Amino acid sequence: MPHAVILDAQSLGPEIDLTAIKESVSQLEVFEQSTTQQALERLADADIAIVNKVVLDGDTLRQLPKLKLICVLATGLNNIDTKAASEQQIVVKNVNAYGTASVSQHTLMLMLSLANRLPRYQRDVAAGEWQRSDFFCLQDYPTLQLSGKNLVLVGQGELGTEVARLAEAFGMQVHFAARPGNEANDQRPSLDELLPDADIISFHCPLSDDTKHLMNRHRLANAKPSLLLVNCARGGIIDEEAALEALRNGQLGGLAVDVLPTEPPRDGHPLLDALSEGLNLLVTPHNAWITPEARQNIVSLTANNIGEWKSARE
Repeated sequence: MPHAVILDAQSLGPEIDLTAIKESVSQLEVFEQSTTQQALERLADADIAIVNKVVLDGDTLRQLPKLKLICVLATGLNNIDTKAASEQQIVVKNVNAYGTASVSQHTLMLMLSLANRLPRYQRDVAAGEWQRSDFFCLQDYPTLQLSGKNLVLVGQGELGTEVARLAEAFGMQVHFAARPGNEANDQRPSLDELLPDADIISFHCPLSDDTKHLMNRHRLANAKPSLLLVNCARGGIIDEEAALEALRNGQLGGLAVDVLPTEPPRDGHPLLDALSEGLNLLVTPHNAWITPEARQNIVSLTANNIGEWKSARE
């Protein structure tokens, strides 16, 4: 039975049961957080590294001859030098579709909040505008009825498909854009073709050279000024500064992001600075995935990955 080390268990959040992983290994060491240097020390005798965001670069992996498996507690592998891992004959496994319900629910929440101008109305209520009103309600910001509106989804994987299903329950007309960078070989219409009629665009694609700043200043200029943008994928898919400029100038109807290019944003970000301006703007702290059910599912899928690896070695 292999010896495993979890390097950053704190990333799973509170009250998560690790029993499924413990039962898959002979020994499980659990560290709440680790630096890359600490990881080198802590993995010295380990067969399996279990990690979420700790960087395991080539230099580190080449100094861990006993390591045979890296289990990533997420879908993205950008913190693992996969080429070096392959050269060291270290298997790398991730988890997919662990938080589909959680992320799609969060995505719809952001859409609904923007459509109903929730950030602006909440700010006005907090400022006493409703209390001082001569009328029984506030109507300063026209809301958007989702029924019949065009939702464009970039990404038709499990997440995009589930968001589409939920959106259709509101009567929205759902359109999937062709994969960015592969439009010529894709039967679906391109984002540029769908853009002029889009009422909402939601991103569910990875960050790559083809998707970085996919929603840029040029595309914003070709969109409806009432367009709502939602990004629960990766920071940088939207050019956030260009989108903020459009929002301030009345050339964008609303912007909601659950992700930023650098996380946590210790050096700040223009979107965070703009939250006090009374715009139709929402920023959530990369927590679309954090329902207890989704986090526990990561543990189960990781235990499955360990089991499959062990079976392949027999």
